[in-house]
Amino acid sequence: MDASDTIKLSKKWMLRQCIGESMQLEFLGTGAGSPGRFRNVTSVALKLLDESNEVWLFDCGEATQHQILKTNIRPRKIDKIFISHLHGDHIFGLPGFLSSRSNQGGDSELTIYGPAGIKDFVMTALRISETKLAYRIRFVEITKGGKLFEDANYVVEVAELDHRIKSYGFRVREKDHPGELLVDKLKEMAIPAGPIYGEIKQGKQVTLPDGKVIDGKDFIGKPQPGRVVTILGDTRQTANIEKLAYHADVLVHESTFGKQEGSLARKYYHSTNMQAARIAQKCRVKKLLLTHISARYTGKLAKQLEKDACTIFANTKVVQDFDEIDVPLP
Repeated sequence: MDASDTIKLSKKWMLRQCIGESMQLEFLGTGAGSPGRFRNVTSVALKLLDESNEVWLFDCGEATQHQILKTNIRPRKIDKIFISHLHGDHIFGLPGFLSSRSNQGGDSELTIYGPAGIKDFVMTALRISETKLAYRIRFVEITKGGKLFEDANYVVEVAELDHRIKSYGFRVREKDHPGELLVDKLKEMAIPAGPIYGEIKQGKQVTLPDGKVIDGKDFIGKPQPGRVVTILGDTRQTANIEKLAYHADVLVHESTFGKQEGSLARKYYHSTNMQAARIAQKCRVKKLLLTHISARYTGKLAKQLEKDACTIFANTKVVQDFDEIDVPLP
């Protein structure tokens, strides 16, 4: 095998390292309370299509399924829904979405995570409407903070926030990616490319053709840190936000109120843009996305929310419906 073949194999290994790197947030609704002309009520999709071939939905306000029709999201790919709290602008879209998912060929199990009462809400709506689903729903009702879910690639942690009813925030942590194969080091030792690279990549002890034994771990680079995405429900400021947001790559934080409305935010159990920016700064997040925008803020007023927040935390964006935000690897 000549040098060009070795380079090709190196690129192949690099490509394998890149598989699963795509992580993206798509906002299906960014408004607060009631649908508006320019913003639907709350829902955001976390797209993990390369890594797990899944889409996770966070909240499902009224007409979320209509919003999905304007995207490339396939309802059957959604197999987890995380509900922050049981106010209507976060759950009224659930019965319709669940029904349409079944009608559109979805037959795999779907899990709904949410506060106590979410199962009663969903099952009552399906029972009264005599809706039959082609798949099973598994309910996980949240009663305390801590680890909510874990699989081979991700850990989801949850913590209670401070709203008029039980409201939760979610911290999605991607597990570290394995280090890349140190092909140059292998070449220096004249280790021939081929299937043996696969065994080395797995960190195994490998016997070379000349009888020498090497430890695959010596030829693997440092693990690449996974990403952290924090998505909050409605809340006024509370210490648990910091626990969820610490060093997040992206923080999705509500911004129902603006710069001069701190007393109103506290009264109605919400947050301002400036409070969200201070949290982002304190917790050293990389990007702050402001959502749950009151219908009072349209056009230039919405842009002013962003500008004001940027005076505290520069990498702030007020998101709009259908915004797609990439979450790059560090």
